[in-house]
Amino acid sequence: MNSADLAFAPRHDLGIRMVSVSAPGRLHLGFLDPSGSLGRAFGSLGVVINGFTTELELSASSSDHLAADTPAAKAELGRAAAHLSALRQRSGCHAPLALRLCQVLPPHAGFGSGTQLATAIGRAFAEWHGLDASTATLAHWLGRGLRSGIGIAGFDTGGLLLDGGPGADGLPAPLLSRIPFPEDWRIIVVQDPGHRGLSGGAEKSAIAALPPLPQTAAADICHQVLMRVLPGAASEEFAPFAAGINHMQQLLGEHFAPAQGGVFTSLAVARLMQWFADASRANGAAIGQSSWGPTGFAIVQSETRAQLLVDAARAGGHVDPALEIRIVTGRNRGAVVRDRNAPPRTR
Repeated sequence: MNSADLAFAPRHDLGIRMVSVSAPGRLHLGFLDPSGSLGRAFGSLGVVINGFTTELELSASSSDHLAADTPAAKAELGRAAAHLSALRQRSGCHAPLALRLCQVLPPHAGFGSGTQLATAIGRAFAEWHGLDASTATLAHWLGRGLRSGIGIAGFDTGGLLLDGGPGADGLPAPLLSRIPFPEDWRIIVVQDPGHRGLSGGAEKSAIAALPPLPQTAAADICHQVLMRVLPGAASEEFAPFAAGINHMQQLLGEHFAPAQGGVFTSLAVARLMQWFADASRANGAAIGQSSWGPTGFAIVQSETRAQLLVDAARAGGHVDPALEIRIVTGRNRGAVVRDRNAPPRTR
């Protein structure tokens, strides 16, 4: 149990049953084949991270009651109510409940906020009612996983994940590979709160308007992932891992540039990412944008290297005042689920 787990403690009377869920965010590192050149579209690479979570509590109530602890969480109450309604329709369980959103992931920023909210509510609901439903099933009930399955698999397992893209049956993508993210590596996460990435209908329309990614480019990305990224992470060999991430990010960034205004959604993030790349030529860094952004990332070999880069960027005036920077670790476990009447457990 880490400090984040200790901070997320139930705040109800000890005699009242309560289920709590703490679900980690993820970074989407790129699609394998967004155009489906061989018939199966998307396929995703991603990594679950510490430091960004959705946290909620579910308990009994005489009538439905939804509450939120933060303005960002309050903005999600409508979607939370819709999720509860869908879960009731699917399960036939209609007992009134109190749902409290303690904290949510930054919306439309590349952390998988919608999927983690849905899966966290779904898991709390299933735990409360004793439903034997997988995370993939809960996500399907709530309309998640239509393109990427990384957030769904990450809720269960954490780690560096590769999925095979959703099937024709509409079910979430199957998990093809799960590799522990190396403990010593660090991820510099750069947020631009003033921008939002595409989502929902806008995302679907943007993808549809783009020309197909050539099959040669999709094959190149698959080769990078299979023979550089995954072996590099599994063997803790940073150079091939970083080279593979950088190559696929460049190909995908250029492909999606017409829809997002450039290789990066945020110009301020783009400038800092370029500075990180230039400053890391000797030591290497895996640099890119998570999903539609605006969040950028730079993966480096150690805490020391990450802190040196961030300090040098700030000292040199390369960090726009609007940006937020955090250094985080990869997370090699899934969500934490607690039931007042049972021991804590990790997915």
